[in-house]
Formats: sequence, structure tokens, C-alpha cells
Amino acid sequence: MKGYVHSIETFGLVDGPGVRFITFLAGCAMRCKYCHNPDTWTMGGEQQEASELVKKALRYKTYWKNGGGITVSGGEPMLQAEFVTELFTLARQAGIHTTLDTSAQPWNKDDEKFKKMLDVTDLVMLDIKEFDEDAHTELTGHTNKNIIEFAHYLSDIGKPMWIRHVLVPGVTGSDDSLAKIKELADSLKTVEKIEILPYHSFGKPKWEKLGIDYPLKEVKPPSDEMMEHAKSILYLSE
Repeated sequence: MKGYVHSIETFGLVDGPGVRFITFLAGCAMRCKYCHNPDTWTMGGEQQEASELVKKALRYKTYWKNGGGITVSGGEPMLQAEFVTELFTLARQAGIHTTLDTSAQPWNKDDEKFKKMLDVTDLVMLDIKEFDEDAHTELTGHTNKNIIEFAHYLSDIGKPMWIRHVLVPGVTGSDDSLAKIKELADSLKTVEKIEILPYHSFGKPKWEKLGIDYPLKEVKPPSDEMMEHAKSILYLSE
């Protein structure tokens, strides 16, 4: 099976445990205002076979200490769930740890292809853009009802997950929203880590190159104080 692959990073250090071989897939339905990879929105471009990607990844296996392995990101990898399933199946057969980095926007509890994909996924990194549904829709163009449902499903089936949230000053990360994300995480049984990531505008040149108006021109990255305040809410133990 072939999938639409946008790019590959061979020594990823922040997208899962240990050193990761990261495959960025093409295609995403959400239009996040701070997206740093708008060039991954369109489904298309180069196609690669799952078996070839695993062969490439295995070249770097000697560097996978502390639980390293393969991470599939995007774009939105769940849009190519069947391809991810084959890739992760082959990876597991080769003894490789598998991580899915997703916003879960396509999730549908009645669609068996997603469940098959999760069967061969060791860890899910779930990006929660906003907790409030209206704010999420304004930010991404889509509801988050199915995303929150997905988080509960992962907990119910015992699937390890990390929750991620990007702090965009004046856009995301209100105290109320952060508190509700923390409340959600505390209600789930399999959350191993919560990460708060600072907004950056590194993707702005890509928007401009694609001829798309960047909506957050005036937004600056959060200060250290803002980040520490957010962490104090998210990481506060019960």
C-alpha cells in the first residue's frame, strides 16, 4: 500500500519518546490559524510504500534509545488510516515502537478502520487545540466533539496517550480552557504526559508562499511567564 508522504525527519526528538523517525503525511481538513505546515493541507504529492518507509526507518534503529521508534504525523495521519495501519503493522513486526501524532478530527467511533489502526499503535499524541467547542470551531473550522470522544475512547481501551496544547497568546490558553483540559486529562486513565507548547510564527513564510493570508500577523510568542502560568494550571496535581 502507498501513502501520500509530505516529508521525513530522521532524528526527531520531540514527537514521542526517544529518537524518532517521523513520517509527515499529506492531507488535513482542519485550517488552524497558527498552522506551521499549511503545505500539508492538500492530499497529494509523492507516494511511498509502507514497506519502503520501514526499511528506511530501520537504518536508524541503532539511535533509538529510551523507547525510540516511528512517529506518523501530518497533516492529519488519520485521513490515511489504512496506510498508517499497514506501516505500523510492518513496524511492529520489526520490533519498532509506533506513535501516532494526531488531532483526531476524522475520528468516528463507528468506523472500523480507525480501530484497526489503533490496534497497532503503541502511543497516541493527541493535540487538543481548544476545549470550548465554539472556540475550537473558530480556530480550526471544525468541532471538537469527536476529538474529545476520541480521548475517552483511548482511555476506555487502555491506549497510552500524551495530550498536547499550543499556547497562542490571546487565541488559546485561557485559564478556563486550560483548567478544562486538565480536568479532561485527569478523567482519563491512560494519559502519561501533558505538554504545553509555545506558539511560534515559523510557518508564516509558508502561508505567504502559498498565497494565503496569515491570520495571526500581530501575535507574538508567549512570554516565559505566560508559559509558566499555563504549566501551573495544566500540571497541578490533584
